Amino acid sequence: MKNYFDLTGQVAVVTGASTGLGLQMAKAFANQGANVVLLARRMNLLEENARIIHEEFGVEVLPFACDITDTERVKEAVKATMDKFGRIDILMNNAGTGAVANAEDITDEQFKKELDIDLFGTFVCAREFGKEMIKAKYGRIINIASMYGLVGNMIVGSAPYHAAKGGVVNLTRALAAEWGKHGITINAICPGYFYTDLTTATLDSDFFQAMAKRSIPLERYGHAGELDTCALFLASPASSYVNGQNIAVDGGYTCV
Repeated sequence: MKNYFDLTGQVAVVTGASTGLGLQMAKAFANQGANVVLLARRMNLLEENARIIHEEFGVEVLPFACDITDTERVKEAVKATMDKFGRIDILMNNAGTGAVANAEDITDEQFKKELDIDLFGTFVCAREFGKEMIKAKYGRIINIASMYGLVGNMIVGSAPYHAAKGGVVNLTRALAAEWGKHGITINAICPGYFYTDLTTATLDSDFFQAMAKRSIPLERYGHAGELDTCALFLASPASSYVNGQNIAVDGGYTCV
């Protein structure tokens, strides 16, 4: 029986891998046999995550402290990955942030920070790791955008986040068009609301539970693991003809 999502021997780089969805997806790649590179700013968390992933899945793990807005540090992460593994097959651009305030109250600094991390950081990582993929004539780049990169919202002010994630959506298309000739596919996942350590209390509040019933056709929020299979599909050879797509994993929020 064929395992369509088999990643044995491949190397997957995941940014924002210290907590939340980034850590979940790093574990999903490891579960399919990929060696993983964990990038985030907090080395203590990365080292602990690396130990857990190695013990649970038996793959090799490289933790590397990296601010994705620091181009020189990203280049160092590429070098460290190539020195250890000699290849880069998958890049999951997951690191991001989110400024929440009414648009009329958003500061210049908040807007610039959002674009710097969510959009510029995504591009820097794609550019630097993509250089090695171009040499290898193979690669899978998966950008984590957001359903709010596709639509607006009337729940909470977050214009910088919408702008940055909308940029990621079209950056995905642009890179896919440019790098397809190199055997690289670039796609984006646009998640809806998901339960993580940081969101559980908010999503379980009466207001958000009522909103789920009202706004999401499945009438609930996403659970741990429900993003993994989309990431595995886009990372695997099974998605070889899928390129430049933005896939909403949002319970149907953006279909109505």
